[in-house]
Amino acid sequence: MDAIRWLTLNQRSKLFFRRPFKYSYSRITLLLIAVNCLVFALSYFFMDMYQYLHYYGALNAYLVEYNHFYWQFITYMFLHQNISHLFFNMVGLLIFGLSLERAIGSKEFLLFYLITGTLSGVFSFLVFKFTGQYRVFLIGASGAIYAVLFAYAVFFPRSIIYVWGIIPLPAPLMVVLYAVIELGSQFFSSDNVAHLTHLFGFLSAWLYFVIRMGIHPVKVWKNTYRK
Repeated sequence: MDAIRWLTLNQRSKLFFRRPFKYSYSRITLLLIAVNCLVFALSYFFMDMYQYLHYYGALNAYLVEYNHFYWQFITYMFLHQNISHLFFNMVGLLIFGLSLERAIGSKEFLLFYLITGTLSGVFSFLVFKFTGQYRVFLIGASGAIYAVLFAYAVFFPRSIIYVWGIIPLPAPLMVVLYAVIELGSQFFSSDNVAHLTHLFGFLSAWLYFVIRMGIHPVKVWKNTYRK
């Protein structure tokens, strides 16, 4: 999918929710990384701040449903458990986020990041609520990062990503592989990783493409490799 073609086509769209912003590129990705790092530094060096941020900021089904902490659908994605959690998320955001932001513009990228991250939280909340997981506190930008990876694979379908710096994979294939891994890990792993939230990141990105951009990702990938 050519980003310029998408911008041109949707500029003429009669649907208000499909009209793109005027293109600008201000490296908002770096600002998002800085905010994540700042929040982590505050929670890391100040124990009182850690407890405050995690109680009010992490996504908890009970607090959302009964205390109406609806802001947690956004704030949870700016909190991280430890340095490695923060590091890998921010590296992913840096690698894929800057390229995606350059392709679609900073305003569109910020909207995409916040909406997909929020939707990942909403979907996770529904799972927690209907399975009675009221003690779970969800944190991390992973849902939004997986959405960014998905979007990168749509706008750069011929891009080759080297897993662990060794194994070359086309970006769309990497998305499929990650989806299979996350799905398997959800049912067969006993770790504390929010695998469903990662999958919801992919789902949120797909919904954003179809509803906001009028793009069908699977068709883009089929057309790319059919040529």
